[in-house]
Amino acid sequence: MPALALTMGDPAGIGPDITIKTWLRHQKTKASSPIPAFFVIADPALIADRADAMGLPVPVQVIETTEKVDDIFNTALPVLPLTLTDPVKAGVTSPDYAEAIVASIVRAVELVASEQASGVVTNPIAKATLYARAFKHPGHTEFLGDLAGRHWPRTPAEPHAPHPVMMLADGDRLRVVPATIHIPLADVPKTLTKERLLMVIATTHIALQRDFGLQKPRIAVTGLNPHAGESGALGREEIEIISPVIESMRRQGVDVTGPHPADTLFHEAARTRYDAAIAMYHDQALVPLKTLAFDSGVNITLGLPFVRTSPDHGTAFDIAGTGEAKATSLIASLQMAARMIACRQQSATQ
Repeated sequence: MPALALTMGDPAGIGPDITIKTWLRHQKTKASSPIPAFFVIADPALIADRADAMGLPVPVQVIETTEKVDDIFNTALPVLPLTLTDPVKAGVTSPDYAEAIVASIVRAVELVASEQASGVVTNPIAKATLYARAFKHPGHTEFLGDLAGRHWPRTPAEPHAPHPVMMLADGDRLRVVPATIHIPLADVPKTLTKERLLMVIATTHIALQRDFGLQKPRIAVTGLNPHAGESGALGREEIEIISPVIESMRRQGVDVTGPHPADTLFHEAARTRYDAAIAMYHDQALVPLKTLAFDSGVNITLGLPFVRTSPDHGTAFDIAGTGEAKATSLIASLQMAARMIACRQQSATQ
């Protein structure tokens, strides 16, 4: 299996820091708990300079192709070069980095499409940095969906463009999917249509089978309003949108329950009753996940023709270059990507 492609992320953030720490962790644990082989698409000088700044010298090996990454990974950090034209100061981002940040993501997807990488793991980006250079997508998730549409042809089985769906996971302990993502809270009710919720539940159901090996996945769906609307006293969305969608998916054979009050869905006993929870908006999903797994959560994009994961944290400019950043989430992201790829391969042979 080809190695995983790791993107650069924002070069002024902690992406270089956690990349270096992850490779060093592999050197310590490869006999007992190896980390999947990866190469990073970045400026080799950025990686070397950041390692020196943290007092963590790492052997960097520039690669021209991905063919021998598995061998190189055990003795050096493989870097597929992407030159930065402007100097980087840790903790101080600049719109001048936007072109290289985007190019790293584009290159990673191209390599997966040409079977030179097995999946994409993305380091954190600062969307404001990209917006300053007219980046037209709300975030990674939507951009990756657009790239997938460019590189993977439509088929009779999948005639439509990819519908990327965000999932946040803490291993098997909790998986959450926000039905709406990066929009103002005031826009959630009008964005939460039956069509959107049907798509999110269907995509989640398929991904739980294909990417996580769950033959009969159980999905729980929250309400939008407090107490799941209290039979209409606190809102009508549960009655008019969410419940009809749940009933429709049940008729299609999906094991889905709800709408559940969100404030009672995430305690330990409740989590044993489902394999993934679909929430109605960003914070409703991410608050419980980040409470349980702030340093180890993984961001996963469902509904793509390739596997993509990412650390569930931001660029942390305030600690970039200091050595304080934890690599736990990146390590979990790499391990999750490898696991999902293995599940897809097994599913394809059945």
